[in-house]
Amino acid sequence: MASWNSIPLEVAYQVLGWTAFVSWSISFYPQVILNFRRKSVVGLSIDFVVLNVTKHSSYLVYNATLYFSSVVQKQYFEKYGEGQMIPVAANDVAFSAHAVLLTSIILFQIAIYERGSQKVSKIAVGIVIAVWLGAAVCFFVALPTHSWLWLINIFSSIQVFMTVIKILPRSAFMNFMRKSTDGLSIGYFSLDFSGGVTSYAQMAVQSIDQDSWVNFYGNMGKMLLSMISVSFDILFMCQRFLLYPSATALIPPKLSKESSEPLLQSSDHAVHENV
Repeated sequence: MASWNSIPLEVAYQVLGWTAFVSWSISFYPQVILNFRRKSVVGLSIDFVVLNVTKHSSYLVYNATLYFSSVVQKQYFEKYGEGQMIPVAANDVAFSAHAVLLTSIILFQIAIYERGSQKVSKIAVGIVIAVWLGAAVCFFVALPTHSWLWLINIFSSIQVFMTVIKILPRSAFMNFMRKSTDGLSIGYFSLDFSGGVTSYAQMAVQSIDQDSWVNFYGNMGKMLLSMISVSFDILFMCQRFLLYPSATALIPPKLSKESSEPLLQSSDHAVHENV
């Protein structure tokens, strides 16, 4: 396994990675705190949370396995070369573990707090079942030949897929239909944008040090996650400041002041995606 050629670049790699961790992780907490304060999850999309648990769980499987398993690392080196570095950093594992914990807490809050008439949709249930059944099938396909690197890449692909199906309707389509971004936190999107940029920059620093771009196509999940996050954050900012700068969202008159209070969604992508 390769080692760092430049100490300054190694330091920059760590700083960028943990900056991405903080930027992406901090946006989970407003939702948890708000749910606790209100003792209610009315207004929070239960589908969003259920899909998010699957997203972050699959990403944790990928990051933790590649980071800790010597067997999978050996398969990675056999595929990409002994002179390469593992493309998963400690901050990637920490983010995934933190995300699973916080989304699980939010799921628990949904179970114990007032949620009104909200329930998980059949579409969301169907997606989750299909994803985990597909993962199970892939496990048994990989088992005879011990193709564990291929298997964890499937889990990485799952988190990318889940990211897209959560972001697209909530961030782009919903805002387009309302012709407004009112109620969505610009602070969240700023943090998400920062996380995406610093995560991508972290990968670039490793590539510069190693004079190789293997860590990009050897970790497509992280690369695509960063690109998707940044792309949709830019789209939101264009909607917010260029397309619908003065539009206001309509709040149904029968909603109480408390239940109509804007809810911040949780991370990789709270309001539009997630967490």
